Amino acid sequence: MFNATSPVVRAMNAVAAPSNEAPSLRILRLPQVCEVTGFCRSMIYQMEAELRFPRRVKIGTRAVGWLEGEVQAWLISRIEASRAQQS
Repeated sequence: MFNATSPVVRAMNAVAAPSNEAPSLRILRLPQVCEVTGFCRSMIYQMEAELRFPRRVKIGTRAVGWLEGEVQAWLISRIEASRAQQS
């Protein structure tokens, strides 16, 4: 389905690759999530409410973010579902 050099395979390997180090828990803020997914703020929140997008993490009194690994895994699943429908 994907060749070894495709961006999807590289992203999947980055997310799922076991390492000797603790996983990096990078938090993406809303503008970064919008940039990565291509969705606007309202669509992110709507999909999250419908349980179709990863849940946000409260990182402060008035601040939330999303775990980068969860967003990447969600993107990978969307790409795979899209490719499977095309076949």
